[in-house]
Amino acid sequence: MAADSAIDSKALDFEEYVRARQDSLLRSARRLVPDPVDAQDLVQTALCRTFPRWERIADKGLADAYMRRVMINTRTEWWRARKLDEVPTENLPDASIDDGTEQHADRAMLLGALAVLAPKQRQVVVLRHWEQMSTEETAKALGMSTGTVKSTLHRALARLREELERTAYGHEGTDTAPGEGACAA
Repeated sequence: MAADSAIDSKALDFEEYVRARQDSLLRSARRLVPDPVDAQDLVQTALCRTFPRWERIADKGLADAYMRRVMINTRTEWWRARKLDEVPTENLPDASIDDGTEQHADRAMLLGALAVLAPKQRQVVVLRHWEQMSTEETAKALGMSTGTVKSTLHRALARLREELERTAYGHEGTDTAPGEGACAA
């Protein structure tokens, strides 16, 4: 009977955590994977992997960091296990933005640019800039030294700048910015 009570207590504690933090966890997952359905799957998988270990998390204040780490590890597993079923084509389909608002366009462009980063770089950028974690918190969450986080972030931001400039100016492979060498309105 005491074992059932302990299990019920663990389940209630975990359920309370999930209810309180599910929106934040989904936002974190949404930044790790571009598809909203995949983000929900990522959170669900992370929750399923965390529940059996819930009692081992002594400081429940660190539960978010633990969950982020599980989501990052799960995302990395999925990425490694993916099958590349893309078929090269000469002509790419036109990308369209459903609602046309500038904010959504910027967000889509940024998420597209994030996709060119290596998984470790993307993880560091997401934790530092979207989750607004400190360098030390990011290092702890990813199991890296603070120096590695800083250098990885530096390289990732430089790569993002290159990608955003390339896509924003629409001049893939040219060295001229808009307005240079052309009539500006």
